[in-house]
Amino acid sequence: MKTSDLGVSAMYRILKKAGADRVSDESAEELRRVLEDIGIEIAKNAVDMGKHAGRKTVKAEDVKLAAKSSGKI
Repeated sequence: MKTSDLGVSAMYRILKKAGADRVSDESAEELRRVLEDIGIEIAKNAVDMGKHAGRKTVKAEDVKLAAKSSGKI
């Protein structure tokens, strides 16, 4: 099993904020996996956008544009 950069406790909090009365361990783990996959996809696109603009630094605008173009937000 690979390690994650996202904490599972944050996934419980997100699901609770979304209105869940109870959260199973499996649902928190699956949300973590899904969000990490989405985050990596958006991050890769943001890095590409920064490089395309001739920068080494990824800016917030790159992340916002990458998220919008991926259809994830």
